[in-house]
Amino acid sequence: MLGLLLLNKPEGITSFGAVARIKKLTGEKRVGHTGTLDPMATGVLPILIGRATVLSQYLIDADKSYSATIKLGITTDTCDITGNVLSQSTVDGNIDLEAVLKMFIGKQMQTPPMFSAIKQNGVRMYELARRGESVEIPAREIEVFSLSQTSPISDTFEFDIDTTVSKGTYIRSLCRDIGEALGCGATLTRLIRTKTAGFDIAKCVCFDDLTPENIGDYILPCDTVVEYMPKVTVSEKQAVRFCNGGALSLDRIKLSEFTDNTVYRVYFGEKFLGLGISDTKENVLKIVCLVDRQV
Repeated sequence: MLGLLLLNKPEGITSFGAVARIKKLTGEKRVGHTGTLDPMATGVLPILIGRATVLSQYLIDADKSYSATIKLGITTDTCDITGNVLSQSTVDGNIDLEAVLKMFIGKQMQTPPMFSAIKQNGVRMYELARRGESVEIPAREIEVFSLSQTSPISDTFEFDIDTTVSKGTYIRSLCRDIGEALGCGATLTRLIRTKTAGFDIAKCVCFDDLTPENIGDYILPCDTVVEYMPKVTVSEKQAVRFCNGGALSLDRIKLSEFTDNTVYRVYFGEKFLGLGISDTKENVLKIVCLVDRQV
């Protein structure tokens, strides 16, 4: 089995647990997700099956959109409502929430939460946190493309936001930082990933709808992952060479013009073989990855 499954991950299961379920349903050993969601989070979790896993980086690196709920006046060690409460504060009824949210739009440095899957000297941060070890977490550059309030602040000091962010952005950290900027603290109470790499939650399937008999009906072709990339079609002889790891002469590929250092989808007829990258100085298309080795 080979391709892309768009899963609407339910609450209470890890991304790794979701992958394990898909392995069981498909009988395929090579299965991987493309962008971790915390157990409390739900929403779009693209899962690659079979040799499609070689395309994972093109989904992991994609921008992502979320709908989230933030609770003011409380902080936790995990930066979400599942953690231990660290502080509770009174919320000023005159806070200018709109002005503060605008502060977080654009490029910025963000410190990931201590309870995260980031590795420090080969050990996951959440494992260190559970052992009570405190380490300095380096900040990373992220970008918030949009951030808007979508509901008024409730009687329990909660409100909803919609946001679109770059790879590597932690919404838990964003909520924490918004709370610090407001001076009252905040934590995340709900998180739904609504879109990633152009794939919307409306196109996702739930576990309850999947069976070993019908899962194949929900698996999309591999090239769906990279259909935004330009396409080249090669001859049978070129396809054989490409599938054996050989570079192809740009002069012998039917395309009016190649852009240097650009990744192309490579096809033999209707068959998607993999990805190649152009090198106009050497005048060749070099292999990036293979999805289908059979011509």
